[in-house]
Amino acid sequence: MIESIKKSAADMQKGRPPKLLKQLLSELDYLEPDDHTLIKKAYAYSSVAHEHQARKTGEPYIIHPVGVANILSELHLDKEAIAAGLLHDVLEDTVINKALLLEEFGEEVLSLVDGVSKLDQIEHGDIKHHQAESFRKMMLAMVQDIRVILIKLADRLHNMQTLYALDQTKQIKIAKETLEVYAPIANRLGIFNIKTALEKEGFKYAYPYRHKILSSALKRKLGNQKRILKKISTRISKNLTRDGIEHTVVAREKDLYSIYTKMKRRHLPLDKIIDVYGIRVLVGSAQECYQVLGLVHEIYKPIIGKFKDYIAIPRVNGYQSIHTSLLGPNGTPIEVQIRTKDMNRVAENGIAAHWKYKASSNKDTSPQIKAREWLATIKEIQGATHPEEFLESIKVALYPDKIYIFSPTGDIYRLPNKSTCVDFAYAVHTDIGNSCIGAKIDRQQVPLRTVLESGQTVQIVTSRYANPDPSWLSFITTAKARHNLRAFLKDLTIEQTTVLGKRLFSNALNSLGKKQRNIKKEPLESLLQRMNFKGMDQLYESIGIGDKNPLLMAQLLLGDDLENSEKKDRAPLLIKGTEGVSITFAKCCLPIPGDTIIGHLSKVKGLVIHRRKCRHLGTFIKESSRWISVEWSDGINHQLSTEINVHAKHETGSLAEIAGKIADNGCNVEQVSITTEYEDETIDILFQIQVENRKALADIMRDIKSMASVEKVSRGLH
Repeated sequence: MIESIKKSAADMQKGRPPKLLKQLLSELDYLEPDDHTLIKKAYAYSSVAHEHQARKTGEPYIIHPVGVANILSELHLDKEAIAAGLLHDVLEDTVINKALLLEEFGEEVLSLVDGVSKLDQIEHGDIKHHQAESFRKMMLAMVQDIRVILIKLADRLHNMQTLYALDQTKQIKIAKETLEVYAPIANRLGIFNIKTALEKEGFKYAYPYRHKILSSALKRKLGNQKRILKKISTRISKNLTRDGIEHTVVAREKDLYSIYTKMKRRHLPLDKIIDVYGIRVLVGSAQECYQVLGLVHEIYKPIIGKFKDYIAIPRVNGYQSIHTSLLGPNGTPIEVQIRTKDMNRVAENGIAAHWKYKASSNKDTSPQIKAREWLATIKEIQGATHPEEFLESIKVALYPDKIYIFSPTGDIYRLPNKSTCVDFAYAVHTDIGNSCIGAKIDRQQVPLRTVLESGQTVQIVTSRYANPDPSWLSFITTAKARHNLRAFLKDLTIEQTTVLGKRLFSNALNSLGKKQRNIKKEPLESLLQRMNFKGMDQLYESIGIGDKNPLLMAQLLLGDDLENSEKKDRAPLLIKGTEGVSITFAKCCLPIPGDTIIGHLSKVKGLVIHRRKCRHLGTFIKESSRWISVEWSDGINHQLSTEINVHAKHETGSLAEIAGKIADNGCNVEQVSITTEYEDETIDILFQIQVENRKALADIMRDIKSMASVEKVSRGLH
């Protein structure tokens, strides 16, 4: 069979090129003529190997490999990548084996094809595990050669473009996987054109009803805007020409999936999304970008808080541009993107714009540098025990373009949203993370579990005698931090884990003003019995591997009296992992389910739950050892107190009408007070109410805001 394929492929190469091949070669004019020989050979082998196969669409199978190669040609990839694109399915679906590929195409093409190919089918074992293992194989091949993932992205895009041939169940499954994994990978590598195309097809099949409704609404919204866009473009172009700046002005429309995700993320209707349409200005240099910025701000007033400079601080995928939102004619909001032509090429093709495959180059552009950083992270976490864990770690790493943190020396680190000081420490260096004992944000001492915000300067305090704390697992965000901490704990022997747990438990007791040697035997035995531990070593081991929080165990030990225990047992469990612990909710910020929270262990009140954005947290900074990262329990069916501030017209019956709206939503009003009266006959009313969660609170606030007498509604003054 192999010899037959070789002979047929050789015969095909001698004949006239088929129409499909001629069209492909016409797109490869950026390659040398000699390079086309390898492409023709790859086409011949792929065509012969897939000769008796057809796609679900009914077309000959060769249509697919050629489609993949065409997409790769748009990225101007080299001859080996194009050849691998043509051959990417032969190991999985035909009799062609690795030995033949090595013999005919060499080690480089074989490596690329093998990297994209799935693992051999496993007769026993679950499918999810097998898929995750195949994904890990592909990602680790990508670490060695970035072209592997570029071929896979092209493969996925062409498959998405013909997804209509599959049944709806498969359409939804493949489309959601595309939106969750492959489009974010394209985004992470800065390949905007492929990312957008994947999202366009993925949204259409994953959420067909939402796609239809939003598409129809967007057409109505854009119907009257083309004239305005043309007017703005003409005016900007005229002023740039007057100032002697060579430029290109392009009107653009935001893609549908990006609009949908922004609406979902910010809980906004379509009318509130201001960058649905916009203008892109391309110039020659970064200096001219800033000149254009000043000029457009002279023509149209900028919207406060809607300016981003990705030239000075590029996105994590290397994307550079200036974004500013303006108030156009008739108050129409319009987004203007300003970048150089080189930046635009990088924005569209990302890492593929200038990638040097053979070796690192001193001329590497921003996408290459960012991609190498990401590849280094993937290489570091490849030792994850389970493929599913590896896949989840990669997913976490795909959404990092959220916050920018500065080191004391001015270096910029890009971290996922909700990253903590520990995540930052590991981002700087693994050894820094393993030995960190404290942190300072903008020169102020903070707990290590403090969530970071963009623009902060973070300094990590280390000690050569320190070790990672298992309790960090409850709040760290980045894959690198989680992997290193788990690796440290995994390498510990049972004896070392027990010693670590004993030290953490002793430190927790010390932070509560107690020494373990002064604790009587009865409370210790009671604690062990409640936790179903046979001895203290078992408790220490559980703490050492991160299963039990040392502070909570210490609190249980010190507060272990029958009366309190009975009260705790009857109370609803609102916070995960706090069985038997006395819980109170801070009156300074009144957290409710759905809020991001943090716990403070008080000697008097037990575990006090605060909102992470509570402005009174700074009061407790010196007691950093008493802070515990906590989460709400699942399925809470319990109302908690919170406050809303209503700014309304001072009219007869307005207060009663607002209280009625709250009651209509099934919530109790605990207290009402008028906090401020204004000269314009308006007042501020503070309501303390009971609600189940943030969603219920948002519904109430929305209903109140719709009232004619109400001008503004906000969360309480705390």
